[in-house]
Amino acid sequence: MDNSTQSGITVLPSDPDYLGLCALVIVAIQMACFVISAVKKFDKLNDLVGGSNFVLLAWLTFGLAQVYHARQIALNVIVTVWGVRLSLFLFYRILKTGEDWRFDEMRVDPCKLSIFWILQAIWVFGTGLPVYIVNSPRVNQGSPDLQALDYVGIVVAAFGFLCEVVADHQKNSFRNDKSNSGKPCTVGLWSWSRHPNYFGEVTVWWGIFILGASVFRGWHWVAVESPIVITVLLIFISGVPLLEKNADKRYKDNPHYLTYRQSTSPVIPMPPCLYAALPNVMQLLCCCECPGLYRNVELDIRKESDAEKKPFA
Repeated sequence: MDNSTQSGITVLPSDPDYLGLCALVIVAIQMACFVISAVKKFDKLNDLVGGSNFVLLAWLTFGLAQVYHARQIALNVIVTVWGVRLSLFLFYRILKTGEDWRFDEMRVDPCKLSIFWILQAIWVFGTGLPVYIVNSPRVNQGSPDLQALDYVGIVVAAFGFLCEVVADHQKNSFRNDKSNSGKPCTVGLWSWSRHPNYFGEVTVWWGIFILGASVFRGWHWVAVESPIVITVLLIFISGVPLLEKNADKRYKDNPHYLTYRQSTSPVIPMPPCLYAALPNVMQLLCCCECPGLYRNVELDIRKESDAEKKPFA
């Protein structure tokens, strides 16, 4: 290994930014965990590994680069706090429930399960790209002190993290109260957004991108795919649509759930009275309310009179 402090520690030839190394580490971990989960048929590693990968790769690239500026330290601390908190929270949740309903079909089908692990590998590499690039020894860090844009990124990421933590805590407390059995969570942040935890996570990664943006040059700007991908993934593909479909099925006979859904923003928190007053096109463009993607049309056409016949259950 080359121990030059100017170019960092060389691990792989022709990989000065450690992106190839990151890819290899991710693939190795995902493949090993896929084999374990497929053989043992349990879900306890699935989400734990995802968040942990970000932390491992952040500090791996940071240590190898041997460049210790404030920007890199701030970025790695944010990723560590976010990743550790999320991994432990999801791990605690799966230990408590025993199984994750999202993996019911995958658990008995190795092919479907492998797709999850492949997508998670792509998610970890693509989403973490701003971190790996900023940690690269070849990136000109400019001033070792944090600049105005860096502070903006830190504030945005901190705000998103706070939203995610508070939303998860509120929902967990709501679920732990047996009197709320069979009810959708509509307290706290959940009264202003149907998925405030996803809003928080998306905001965290936009903040991380902003924090690194001041040192991006040329091809580094490909890192903008990180917050874009996490936004599209959570809001339009694997996050909100899946949970909305499950909620529609679970609370289809609950008229108050229909009222809650029609008056509450799917992602971006805002007062229900304001959201309900927005025209449909504004709900679509500004709040990501997508009829046909995760709105159940059959529920939407229920008559108002139905709400008066059934109690909140």
